[in-house]
Amino acid sequence: MGAVLTYPPGQLAYGIQLPVQSQSTLYAEPWEAAAGPAELLAVARAADQHGFAYVACCDHVGVPRRLAGAMSTVWYDPVATLSHLAAVTGRVALLAHVAVVGLRHPLATAKQYATVDHLSGGRLVLGVGAGHVREEFDALGVDFTSRGALLDETVDALKAALGEEEFPVWEGERFSFSGLGQRPRPVQRPRPPLWIGGSSPAAVRRAALRGDGWLPQGDARVALPAKIDRIRRLRAEAGLEGEPFTVGAIAEPLYVGEPRWEVGRRTLSGEPEALAESLRAYRAMGVSQLQVRFRSRSVDELTEQMELFATRVAPALVGA
Repeated sequence: MGAVLTYPPGQLAYGIQLPVQSQSTLYAEPWEAAAGPAELLAVARAADQHGFAYVACCDHVGVPRRLAGAMSTVWYDPVATLSHLAAVTGRVALLAHVAVVGLRHPLATAKQYATVDHLSGGRLVLGVGAGHVREEFDALGVDFTSRGALLDETVDALKAALGEEEFPVWEGERFSFSGLGQRPRPVQRPRPPLWIGGSSPAAVRRAALRGDGWLPQGDARVALPAKIDRIRRLRAEAGLEGEPFTVGAIAEPLYVGEPRWEVGRRTLSGEPEALAESLRAYRAMGVSQLQVRFRSRSVDELTEQMELFATRVAPALVGA
């Protein structure tokens, strides 16, 4: 039986959303447009080598024309991608950030991600979110307006379906299943962690009461303490404060060293000690896993930045 992946308070693990696999104009670098599997593997292997807690992959079934200019239509399937990366890495966790699980039956989702956990030796973290693209829901015959309630039940059903029982049982308003055996079971016991994505009041409440962790969606630093305090309060009121819970955050774009090109005014750059001091503020808020993103002009520059961060910045993050 495998231990469940946890990132406890007082530490600051660091993970990375992979390049190439999703290419929204909000964060993709120009070089990614011509990149493919080789570059994706290079970054995943670098993360595995340099102590990153996880590599992450996004989820969209399809992007409508009205959003394609901003979002692009490049969104690798997370199950296929994480399974592929499981075979070429040995330590780093594999995070779906986030899977829009309401688009699929929870028994089918459980089958896919239990297999990922099994094939990877217990390295799956299943991040889930409600979704925001109406056309995806319409095309798959799912009610977009009730996606919050749908996600609530889907999370509860996934807890049953990803648990230790070979024949899981769930009876809910939208889904029910029993008497259907699924093997292989996940390696992690009692089940892989479920992290809830989103920063709306409903998403924060869902994370606190239903999740094993919270994945905020790009909140500014100043917005995080109040939401983290709310999560703690909700969990205490529900009697959950003693159970493991991972608080996440997404850091500002980073560049280790003094850049000789325009990296953008929001990017944190400079000497490793200064970067570490800035990032320790997240740990002080109660964040225990920090998703980092590096400005780069090529895959080589990105993997170099990852190595610099791991060797010169991370050691100064207490608990990392």
